[in-house]
Amino acid sequence: MDVPKDYMTTLLDHGLFASAQMLGSFLVSSSSVNLETSPHLKAENLHTYKQALHCHRIIPKQNASAIRSSLSASTRSSSPNSFNISTINENEVKFKIASSHCTLNENRAALLEMEGIPSKARNLQMNLMMGKLYRNSRHTRAAITCYKECLRHCPCIIEAIIALAELGVAAKDIISLFPQTPTRGARSTFDHFDSSRWLQRYVEAQCCIASNDYKGGLEFFAELLRRFPNNIHILLEMAKVEAIIGKTEEAITDFEKVRSIDPYVITYMDEYAMLLKLKSDYSKLNKLVHDLLNIDPTRPEVFVALSVLWERKDERGALSYIDKSIRIDERHIPGYIMKGNLYLSMNRPEAAVVAFRGAQELRPDLRSYQGLVRSYLAISKIKEALHAAREAMKAMPQSAKALKLVGDVHASNTSGREKAKRFYESALRLEPGYLGAALALAELHVIEGRNGDAVSLLERYLKDWADDSLHVKLAQVFAATNMLQDALSHYQAALRINPQNEAAKKGLDRLEKQLKGVDPDAPEEDEENDVEDADADQEEAELL
Repeated sequence: MDVPKDYMTTLLDHGLFASAQMLGSFLVSSSSVNLETSPHLKAENLHTYKQALHCHRIIPKQNASAIRSSLSASTRSSSPNSFNISTINENEVKFKIASSHCTLNENRAALLEMEGIPSKARNLQMNLMMGKLYRNSRHTRAAITCYKECLRHCPCIIEAIIALAELGVAAKDIISLFPQTPTRGARSTFDHFDSSRWLQRYVEAQCCIASNDYKGGLEFFAELLRRFPNNIHILLEMAKVEAIIGKTEEAITDFEKVRSIDPYVITYMDEYAMLLKLKSDYSKLNKLVHDLLNIDPTRPEVFVALSVLWERKDERGALSYIDKSIRIDERHIPGYIMKGNLYLSMNRPEAAVVAFRGAQELRPDLRSYQGLVRSYLAISKIKEALHAAREAMKAMPQSAKALKLVGDVHASNTSGREKAKRFYESALRLEPGYLGAALALAELHVIEGRNGDAVSLLERYLKDWADDSLHVKLAQVFAATNMLQDALSHYQAALRINPQNEAAKKGLDRLEKQLKGVDPDAPEEDEENDVEDADADQEEAELL
């Protein structure tokens, strides 16, 4: 068996219900499970693990003072029928007090309680909490020690594996923590060997992602998915990475597959919300947010998704939702990414820099680098933008997206256009299908008057890509060279693919005026005398 049930029992016995849920997804999706096993039985097993997790979340947590009060009351009681204080485990009490502090986001007080428990007396649950608290307090070495201790006792604690990978521990060092010699019988030996192989692949996948080797990480996850078909955890991890690197269609497909398997999943659904907005699929976005609010309205992902939905209607309202998501979980990276993008759309690039820096401090990824470069360019801080782009290139030496970032900085300066061209071309050599680099290079051709080169480049990509942004760029080039009918055709094609594409709508409106012989830049009739009507229209739009 791929996942020994002993590990599952250990996790449940120690109250690690979230870890048990993650491991449970591997147990029920394993391709080595007897083919005659009823799918309904598999689903029932997974549901049991989820129920355990749900129960863990809804158990009322007493606050620290209440626990201390009840403890001191039992100590003072002299009745022979009163609770015997000798049966109370002092370390368990400290752990419960620390848990209460964690619930209230009082990390320092929680850590103080936990440090009062001798290291030899800590169980799995305590070590996992210590690791999280040390990590939140930026005591990296202490956090690593705690997470390693968890894996020495139970190698299937997925949270500890992910944390160690993100803290920079090498894959071989994590794998070396796994028990090498099981203690019971030949069958146990087989189970151990079988489980250690997929666990090693999982460790390698997470270490690749943590070091920004997204391609390598996706390859390992794809291998694991063949062994664990329809595994929700792996599908979510793949979708998250695909979203980060701009593989929008693949990410949406994986997210939709997850929701078809389990419509109650909330993990990474804010990432899915951002992709739906990118595709202007507001119908699906609306339904997603509605579903998430009905499942658990206290999760940070829900408030990020709300912010994504609300941005079109009220940017300030969207910003308040984002702030709430960060208050719920200060380490929730999509919250900072969304906040940075919101500030950019509100023309507040200085505030966007702070948000993207917040994301980077937690864990740098491609989107935080892209956000920083855009923000610095918006306030003409070319030197800082170039530094951020080069940092991205160092972190991701095989990434076409990082090369394009450097090109974008050079393209912002007249004297740097030749350098920008070289970076865009290098990005396309590294990843020939990277549409972002092709569009940027085409824009550079247009700026320098090489419209023919721009058209031939874009038409080459049009053979393989049905993308609205590609049609918009071609329409803009044709419009600039007065080939109005060709421009019209491409604007219409863009709107057939994405009816919500604002650039296509504006371009088409402008083009139709030109075709009618009207100057598109001329002010509208009675525009200056129509201020009150314009305000009324705006109010109506807001009401709608």
